[in-house]
Amino acid sequence: MIHEAEPDIVETIKRRVQPYFVLDGNVCALLAAKNHINLFLYDGAIVPDPAGIITAGHDNKTSRMISFYVDDEVPTAPLIDMLRLIAANNRAGGWRKIKAALQETSGPA
Repeated sequence: MIHEAEPDIVETIKRRVQPYFVLDGNVCALLAAKNHINLFLYDGAIVPDPAGIITAGHDNKTSRMISFYVDDEVPTAPLIDMLRLIAANNRAGGWRKIKAALQETSGPA
């Protein structure tokens, strides 16, 4: 699904064991747990989640997470949409740059 979202995303290993998927910055990473897999989305919480697939990290500054358990149905279409947006944001300079631009146009919080 990650490569379907953006064929130019490259798989790499960071921190000696963690699979990361990168394109002009981190797009996502996988972390295996005892009874599930976590998919970390590096989006600075600016990518919309209209399908409500994010399971944790809603208030994180750099990433949010989706946990997948054995019998879970993978929300393919919304996940691909999110990955495409993250990749597009990376190509546009990354979520930090985009967030800063949004704050400049909206004024002080």
